Amino acid sequence: MTSQRNGARRGLARLVAVCLLAAGLVGAGPAAAETPTSGESPVVVPVQTAGPADRRFNLVFMGDGYTAEEMPAFRADLERHLNTLWSIEPFASYRSYVNVWAVEAPSAESGVDCDPALTAPARDTALDMGFWGGCNPASVQRLLTVDSRKAAALADLVPGTTRANRQIVALAHSSTYGGAGGGYATASGGNALSALITPHELGHSLGGLQDEYDYYARGVPGEAYSGPEPASAHHTLLTEEQMREQRAKWWRWLGEESESGGPIGRFEGGLYSTKGVWRPSRHSLMKTLGYSFDQVEREVMVGAVSAKVNLVQDHTPNAAPVGADRIVWVDTLHPVGGALSVTWRLDGRTLTTRGARSVDLRRLGLSAGAHTLTATVTDPTPFVRDPALRASPALTRTVGWTVDPSLTTRAEPVRAAFTGHTPTGRAVGARAVVHADTTHPTDRVPAVHWRLDGRPVRPAGRNDRDLELGSLRMSPGTHTLTARIPGTAEVLGWTVDARPATASYELSAPLRTVSRPGRPVEYVYDGPFTLRLTARDDQEGAVVDQFRVDGDGWYTYYGWPTDADAPFRLSPGGTVIDDLVYGKLGRSRAVPWDDATPDLGTHTVEYRTIDAAGNVGRPRSFLVTLVRS
Repeated sequence: MTSQRNGARRGLARLVAVCLLAAGLVGAGPAAAETPTSGESPVVVPVQTAGPADRRFNLVFMGDGYTAEEMPAFRADLERHLNTLWSIEPFASYRSYVNVWAVEAPSAESGVDCDPALTAPARDTALDMGFWGGCNPASVQRLLTVDSRKAAALADLVPGTTRANRQIVALAHSSTYGGAGGGYATASGGNALSALITPHELGHSLGGLQDEYDYYARGVPGEAYSGPEPASAHHTLLTEEQMREQRAKWWRWLGEESESGGPIGRFEGGLYSTKGVWRPSRHSLMKTLGYSFDQVEREVMVGAVSAKVNLVQDHTPNAAPVGADRIVWVDTLHPVGGALSVTWRLDGRTLTTRGARSVDLRRLGLSAGAHTLTATVTDPTPFVRDPALRASPALTRTVGWTVDPSLTTRAEPVRAAFTGHTPTGRAVGARAVVHADTTHPTDRVPAVHWRLDGRPVRPAGRNDRDLELGSLRMSPGTHTLTARIPGTAEVLGWTVDARPATASYELSAPLRTVSRPGRPVEYVYDGPFTLRLTARDDQEGAVVDQFRVDGDGWYTYYGWPTDADAPFRLSPGGTVIDDLVYGKLGRSRAVPWDDATPDLGTHTVEYRTIDAAGNVGRPRSFLVTLVRS
């Protein structure tokens, strides 16, 4: 899995050529107006609709090597990939920015080219996907490419999307591990790790993030990095002291506990080199599938997703001056993870509006002459610390009006009604932000009254369009939330899921089990053992299980790399599969040349769930003591 690279190092020219091929940028002209090879005509299916396509970021998924009879398998693979994607930040918090489309283009034959070997037969498929960089003997098996022109032609079938507001993700009908990032993201659809490949490749394709691997060819340690300071936001040659002195790279995050485990600091290896270049965290999604983006990568991804949309969705027309006898308004986007802020200024002076989405000019007592009114919409997310990114159009937008008190606004009756809202067809989580937008009469502001289980609740400040459920301190269970416009028949309703899913664990037989009052149960092993996690929820939707060892990063449970239905295997030195290492108990080990010394003694294993509504379950734990065999 690769993307386009920067930096001078040995073998870079060959690598860039492979990456361009993966991105569909070698020998590819404009999208062809051809119909991909298939047994039937392609069908566009809306999977998640967050808003108009031309005002949202559009993820366009398409499958290759799925015949018409196998299309249910494509839908199941896509659902599994999305369930995992929504459990990972920042996609969890910005899900409301994203439309998801499936372009179903049945293939004439099942499977993709060169899977799993170069000697495997070519298949007649819709997108001509193939492993080995499109059946290139000089490439690597896991590099899964797609015909860029055919992929673009399918994406062009989705109305309202353009290359500027969409990202293509092509899923191959295969259980072989593989993917690629670049202009187009690819992933195998049916591998046990497939659902984790997709966010990794989106890190490349959408965020421009680089691989943090210390190898290119698996099983072969990378050479020492010898190039200049990398352009990559999450690689550096600088020491921590130099980062702080120069206010460079990830200096703002240094010392914090990483979202993917361990502190944000300086860890050697990355950009396919074992030495001479450093990354921010011990392991992250760009190094080891299963972990999350660390804070540095997450910040980049917030900017990348937000740059695809406009925080200001609509506003009072401003092409000509407006009178002082009316209400001026803005409509904003609504992140699931936290409401946007709106600041109003009149002639440069900040008005006390406490987050309101409108200003009644009649109450300002404006003097004669022209005045300037502005509304600045900002995303206050704690995921961003870079002030330049915070001030960029991705996270800050300003709209302005000229106000002329001599003008008279013509009355135009507008019925108070809802115009947009959080989807009501699925449960919302106990810490989500739920929103309801309304029409905009020129002489009044339709109020939105919220009730939880019939009891009135008030949003913070004067922004009654967004309700932050996390501030309501709900009891565990299922609740009913409503939004109503008084004096009308307009009412919306949601189910609030305030009870996280639960998980249970199953271990292979230990040498002995120890139970002590006040301590978690302890299991003693002298070698490998298996862990299976099983989730239960009282609401519909998939649940993602996670576990971690000794407070390290949370790791998504997916079964076992060779079998999604098998339990995860933990062992003193880890298990080598295709030249990667999985399941070392204690200190992590990702590649065969990492330290394999067993960490004898007692370890704490925690496990938790993330349900379909986004609720994160309370961690539970047990102890594992590893003794010498």
